[in-house]
Amino acid sequence: MPYTFTKSSELFNRAQHSIAGGVNSGIRKLEQPVPLYFAKGDGPRCWDVDGNEYLDYQLGQGALLYGHAPAGLAAAIAAQAKLGLHWAAQCELECEVAERLVKMIPSVELVRFNNCATEAVMAAFRLARATTGRQLILRFEGHYHGWGDEGLIGFANPPASWTDSDELPRTHPSKGYIPEVADHFVVAHWNDVEHLRRCVDRHKGEIAAIIFEPALCNTCCIEPVKGFLQTVRELCDRDGIMMISDETITGFRFGGACAQGYYGYKPDLTILGKAIGGGTPFAAIGGTKAAMAKIISGESIHAGTLNGNPLCLAASKWCLDQIIARGDTLPVSTNALGRKLMAGLTALAAKHNIPFAPQGPGLAFHTVMPKPGAATGPVMNYREYVTRHDAPRWAHLRRCLLEEGVRAIERGLWSISLAHTEADIDETLRRAAPAFARHAAEYKPAA
Repeated sequence: MPYTFTKSSELFNRAQHSIAGGVNSGIRKLEQPVPLYFAKGDGPRCWDVDGNEYLDYQLGQGALLYGHAPAGLAAAIAAQAKLGLHWAAQCELECEVAERLVKMIPSVELVRFNNCATEAVMAAFRLARATTGRQLILRFEGHYHGWGDEGLIGFANPPASWTDSDELPRTHPSKGYIPEVADHFVVAHWNDVEHLRRCVDRHKGEIAAIIFEPALCNTCCIEPVKGFLQTVRELCDRDGIMMISDETITGFRFGGACAQGYYGYKPDLTILGKAIGGGTPFAAIGGTKAAMAKIISGESIHAGTLNGNPLCLAASKWCLDQIIARGDTLPVSTNALGRKLMAGLTALAAKHNIPFAPQGPGLAFHTVMPKPGAATGPVMNYREYVTRHDAPRWAHLRRCLLEEGVRAIERGLWSISLAHTEADIDETLRRAAPAFARHAAEYKPAA
């Protein structure tokens, strides 16, 4: 029997009277039929206030790489809470976490801590401009770098803004941003080496940094084509540009050396968030000694009252030790589980003649649902995704899955945690079977 959400609906209605929009992050309003309220979690499962149980592949937007409420993480936070919640000063945990990061990630020689990745991105942009004396940041269409004014420039250029011009639009999805911010960005196509080269050549001597998600998890799950990230490194070296790898989602999910180890490149600066804190508000910017020099000198200001909060540091130390302990088994194990799930979902779709083409390495993947007549094959960039993916159809299937106890991110991304097992994948596919059947029977495209 499909789930019902009476208590979540009541709480969401109640929230309208005291919380703007009823939610504390705008994207949460996308959940259908109602933004859910949760009561508890355990490993790969969570329960909402109506008592509905889910096999969870949303995982706190990817932060819960270790699953829900791992006992060791809870104990580490509790132990620190008894010693102190906040110092606005130093503690030994800072050294312990920083030393682990420096040992795990070859490109990282020094770090600074923040409360969220949006802050770390802001610090990286400032640092790159201070280091190079230049103003422009090159970013890729569809890549998400936080919700600040700078992070969203060119993120989701609407089709109405697309032209044949080699200069891509620099739109912003929010009202109230500082318009002049757009003048400090260049937007390029992901996975298009020649377009990237033209952009860099056109703005030669003006670009401070090139930033990217190494695997584009915020728009579909688009891996880099062979040699693309190496081309970014080549251009940065040639023109004195700083290379910024935004590993907010990919960090540690792709192994101890993060996606940069998985794909084989070495950035100047790395952004870490989500999995670094296991669900606590924790992030970091790391880089080579040369890249971090302006922070050391104080010429590029980096500050924050809650930076290096001991509760978050205690959580991060525990999280990083889990990654270290698994060694080379990551991401082999999570990739294998993800690929098994992808294959099973694809088989269910084929049984019901549902267009379905999941893509990604396995540890994370996106459920692309091709529109009628759309080109086949992997989606390679943001514009292909927008034009080929049937978002309304996915929204319907996602709700069918949700009401059978399978939860993925609203935009279509699935993540595998270290808590998932083969038995969980098997159960997920059993639960998904009636959801696919219902979707096939009920879905009617808009006229």
